[in-house]
Amino acid sequence: MNAATTPVIRAAHISEAALIASASRLHVEYGLQWRWTPSRIRQQIRDPETMVLIASVRGDIAGFAIMHFGDERAHLLLLAVLPQHRRRGIGSAMLRWLEESCKTAGIRHVRLEVRSANRGARDFYARAGYRYLGQISAYYDGRESAAVMARQLFVTSTADDRE
Repeated sequence: MNAATTPVIRAAHISEAALIASASRLHVEYGLQWRWTPSRIRQQIRDPETMVLIASVRGDIAGFAIMHFGDERAHLLLLAVLPQHRRRGIGSAMLRWLEESCKTAGIRHVRLEVRSANRGARDFYARAGYRYLGQISAYYDGRESAAVMARQLFVTSTADDRE
């Protein structure tokens, strides 16, 4: 990446909800019922336990991600890079940003679901250190399976480990 194509990673603004929802509809939810509507995206942006992230290149949205943070676990709900920006490290940059936020918050474990048939996404997460845990049949609209993947970000030591 050069300076002109280096993504700027930042929190999404409420005014970007419709754009994120539209991109999700086209590039993530194609062939499924539309679940990530503008209203739902706005709700996620307002949720203090959820981060809606934008990656922009030269001011244009190149990708987005939504992660819900718990006490010790986080759930990556959505991550997408628009087709014209793929294979440039943008997805990896957003994932690293979110994982670093998890580590800062003391969150040790990240989980996600991805369409089982989406080999490219499954390979992307595997390269990032996510392990395949299994499959949920009919997860998407009662007809398409999801691959469940997770990553342990760090292991905390117990008192026994320190002795």
